[in-house]
Amino acid sequence: MFRIKISILLGAVLAVSACSENQIALQDVQVIGSHNSYKIPIEPALFEYLKTVDSSRANALQYGHISVEAQLDLGLRNLEFDVFHDPLGGRYSSPKGLDIVKASGDKPLVFDKEQKLQTPGLKMFHIQDIDFRSHHLVFKEGLETLKKWSDANPNHSPIYILINAKDQKIVGTTEPLPFTKEALDNIDVEIKSVFSDDKLITPDLVRGDFETLEAAILAKGWPKLSAVKGRFLFVLDEKEEKINRYIENHAALKNRILFVNSKEGKPEAAFRIVNDPIKDFNYIQELVAKGYMVRTRADASTKEARTANYDRFEKAKASGAQVISTDYYSPSTLFPSTFEINFGKGTYEKIKN
Repeated sequence: MFRIKISILLGAVLAVSACSENQIALQDVQVIGSHNSYKIPIEPALFEYLKTVDSSRANALQYGHISVEAQLDLGLRNLEFDVFHDPLGGRYSSPKGLDIVKASGDKPLVFDKEQKLQTPGLKMFHIQDIDFRSHHLVFKEGLETLKKWSDANPNHSPIYILINAKDQKIVGTTEPLPFTKEALDNIDVEIKSVFSDDKLITPDLVRGDFETLEAAILAKGWPKLSAVKGRFLFVLDEKEEKINRYIENHAALKNRILFVNSKEGKPEAAFRIVNDPIKDFNYIQELVAKGYMVRTRADASTKEARTANYDRFEKAKASGAQVISTDYYSPSTLFPSTFEINFGKGTYEKIKN
């Protein structure tokens, strides 16, 4: 009889726990991820040259990451990819930084041995000619790596992928091609070539029967965590001009893959990028309270890591922002520092208080 009562009690506890888990929505979870997640550190000879040109800007580039798979294995659930438009291929295959290394008397590290940059399609690195080393020089290859990891870990929590569509002109470097509407379309095309609908959290999925995306997240919130495990949510991290090109003929992001960083009040508004959790602490709290998803940063330009300043991270956590980006989920190996960002005991994901 006693055993039966214990069994009944245990079953009731487990049922309550399962019920509670099923009530957790995407906006209730806070994750830590990496900034410019593909980036391999600039090799020493090129970095020293950049310091002679502008030491402050060079220092801001002094970081890099372990492989994307290793980051996911560690527990990171936000990654950031920069893409460059290269429909013909070969535009970025001979970075000038290699010549700078040779001129210094050093031999450059091996670069693009398989000539992947010669193939047409979106490329992935940080800054043309200067900060060009990447774990995945081809965007689609990076996506395939995500898919392979996900297939091997099918019950993972949703992973946020922020995308910058880079076309900034920098004096003395290869001029990038502009991200026209057609070029932005290619981001969707390449993502869909790798991921099926059941691997994605799309604006259409979140909107449901509501007329606009914003109306959906303000009224009913984001999907339950249990319903979207094993999926990816992509965001276009750009300013209004590119966002408007991307949403043209796709009102409220209908039939689009990417969420966008549109200001609240617009039909497509749902995911906001607010980089400074100290200056915009109250603003982030207001957005989260209303139902928006927010990404912010725990550190930037290596500054916090060089001074072991955790103020920004503490504000990021307290703001309620669901996605917190860092360059330092592990301490830097490029300069002396113990600065390290996690939620304690090496964790990078938690249910918000």
